[in-house]
Amino acid sequence: MIKANRIIILAIIAISFLIGFYLYPTAPVKMASHWNIAGEVDGYMSKFWGLFLMPIISLAMFLLFLLIPRMDPMKENVQKFRKYFDRFILLTMLFLFYIYVLTISWSYGARFDMGRLMAPAIGILFFYAGVLIEKSKRNWFIGIRTPWTLSSESVWDKTHKLGGKLFKISGVIAMLGFIFPGFAFELMIFPAILFSIWTIVYSYFEFKKENFKK
Repeated sequence: MIKANRIIILAIIAISFLIGFYLYPTAPVKMASHWNIAGEVDGYMSKFWGLFLMPIISLAMFLLFLLIPRMDPMKENVQKFRKYFDRFILLTMLFLFYIYVLTISWSYGARFDMGRLMAPAIGILFFYAGVLIEKSKRNWFIGIRTPWTLSSESVWDKTHKLGGKLFKISGVIAMLGFIFPGFAFELMIFPAILFSIWTIVYSYFEFKKENFKK
């Protein structure tokens, strides 16, 4: 990972912890932690976890992201699209920080449509996931990893070319949740699930087609 990205990510995580420490004395005893489809809070947690769970998750995910390229048996392939993976890591950390700010704001009295505000963030994350998928080369941790894509370079390439386009489309659809907040959940979740299943099935049939020719 390039130094600039690492510094930005560590700064985001550090700011998250600092916010937690700063707000802890004045934080409400219970803080909102989960919203249902209707945008109503249906889950709470103690102020300690409300303030520090997301920073801890962010730190843990960052460390995991750093380990993945080193653990992968096909690590040389990961290096071929490493810059896209690094950008995805940064985008994920920004996404988690955004959720953190929203949940804290709600617990301090701000009121807004959580689904509507989540829609553009998830849409951007899905769209860039599509970019990453298109650029990824065969490996064990990143991308559409099925027995058929991992068994064939050509099936991997075809599946990821399709999958990248579909995830970009799902990202655009998810962003529409900001315009149509009443359907935000459906627009964010259902296309992504449908397209994920589609790519898995597609990889199977491409593998069968390739082996039939042999």
